[in-house]
Amino acid sequence: MALVEINKRYSELAVDDCCLSCGGAVDHSKPQPGEICLDLGSGRGTDVIRMAEEVGEKGYVYGLDISDGMLKKAESTARKMGVENLRFIKSELEIIPLAHKSIDLIISNCTINHADDKQAVWNEIYRVLKEGGRFVVSDIYSTSPVPEEYKNDPEAIAECWAGAVTRQEYMDQLAKAGFKSIEVIEESVPYEKGKVKVSSITIKGTKGKGCCN
Repeated sequence: MALVEINKRYSELAVDDCCLSCGGAVDHSKPQPGEICLDLGSGRGTDVIRMAEEVGEKGYVYGLDISDGMLKKAESTARKMGVENLRFIKSELEIIPLAHKSIDLIISNCTINHADDKQAVWNEIYRVLKEGGRFVVSDIYSTSPVPEEYKNDPEAIAECWAGAVTRQEYMDQLAKAGFKSIEVIEESVPYEKGKVKVSSITIKGTKGKGCCN
């Protein structure tokens, strides 16, 4: 799906009551005081603001999103709430404009499946995490390849499964990025969507220490 189409669609949803999230990654992430955090696909900024309050004045939180509408809404909400230890950035997931080994915690709710190059996203997550840094990601995978007819289907995109890959492919991408130990926190029973079945999953991983990680 073209970036201009994604921007337009999700900017419209910024003022809608639709819930775009497929999971509660932030509920399992446990940000600590002083940590530097990142929310990929930060949307209206709710989780960014919550984490900013949890990490305190010595911590900082970045929210990354491609939608102008979502970013504008998030910035407006943060100003109204007086939360200043945060920053919202417009960027694709495949190129995170943050320094190498600069982040303690990354979260994401049902966003990575939208990326055209998911391997690039996971490579970037690994790159920006500090040694010992962690991620908590909620996403959707399919039990079989999603047919091409759904790739640009507005309903399938809004329900966050149009770009889903299989579970095996998902785990292979994590391993290829460099993550060696993945914990599955939650995983749903497969349910039907279009001509495939999908599952919601929340996973946690840590960037291992040492020269080989």
